[in-house]
Amino acid sequence: MLSGPPADPAAPTLPAGTVPSAVPLGGEMGETSGGATGTTSARRSWTTPLLLGAAGVLALLIALFGPGLMAGGTGELRIPGAGLTTVLRTVLFAALALHLGELLAPQLIRPVRGRPRTAVRSWAVLASLAGAAAAAGQIVRLAAVSDLGITETYGTREGGLLLLIANGLVVAALCAGSKRPALALAPLAVVIGAEALRAHPEAYSPEFGAALTVVHLTAASLWTGGLLYVLRTMWLWRGSPVAARALLGRYARLAIWLYVALAATGTASALRRLPLDVVFTSAYGRTLLLKLALMAVVSVLALAARRRMLRDTDPSVAHRQARREQVVLGLVVVVSAVLTVVPDPHWISLRP
Repeated sequence: MLSGPPADPAAPTLPAGTVPSAVPLGGEMGETSGGATGTTSARRSWTTPLLLGAAGVLALLIALFGPGLMAGGTGELRIPGAGLTTVLRTVLFAALALHLGELLAPQLIRPVRGRPRTAVRSWAVLASLAGAAAAAGQIVRLAAVSDLGITETYGTREGGLLLLIANGLVVAALCAGSKRPALALAPLAVVIGAEALRAHPEAYSPEFGAALTVVHLTAASLWTGGLLYVLRTMWLWRGSPVAARALLGRYARLAIWLYVALAATGTASALRRLPLDVVFTSAYGRTLLLKLALMAVVSVLALAARRRMLRDTDPSVAHRQARREQVVLGLVVVVSAVLTVVPDPHWISLRP
């Protein structure tokens, strides 16, 4: 499904006030002349690495210190190793998004007429192996904080589910490297189910909570990973603006339904898990509010990209808007990982 060409080059980005060149999706750097243009081109080449580096540092800081900051002044018990656990779960969620996105996006690409016969390099194998390593790291952390041996940790509920997740991702990586990468859907489904069960150890209707998480995690992974794959493909197709625009349009139509699924399951999960009297006084409530704020930003960026796509025949502006959406979605993934680490807010609720 994803074979062949070398990796797509690092995509240069345009500053907000810069007029795009005649070549779609940013143009070709080598076709201009003059000192001023050369300076602008050099500035463009540094923009993307700097922004990605800053976003990566911000994401790491949120993961490491977010749980502690959100719990400040709430009186909730401190979670041992919360920062490390958040980092590991962020890697796990990112791995699911990358792999599921690579399974989804080719289905959007195939019907595009006049598309170039090229495909971006697959990241699925490395992503799933990284996710497996993150699950294994959580097992080691669990063993350390529980003062148990590794084999004894496997016998606990959370340890057994994490072992299932790690093994499922290894199998998914093997499938991705085979001639039939679509077979990875089965182990990835097992991974999502196991993660949903792991995230709901509570006594109140855990089956319902796990079912909501399965839908929510699947939709979020398809949205985030699918968008990344589409953006990479659009850069590879920068010489075919009609095909690139058609691909973004197909993804945008699917993203509407993914957004609806996320909103419905997210609302149901929040109403089920968060008592109203601790929305502002619990780490869970504060983290959820931050996630909702980021999702509002994502929604605005997604609408702006769709409007540009409908208005302009050149897809470069919509591509730039969608890249910004992707960056904020990455932060949403990190905040979602924080949400799985902070304490259950029912412990401090005064409601019966």
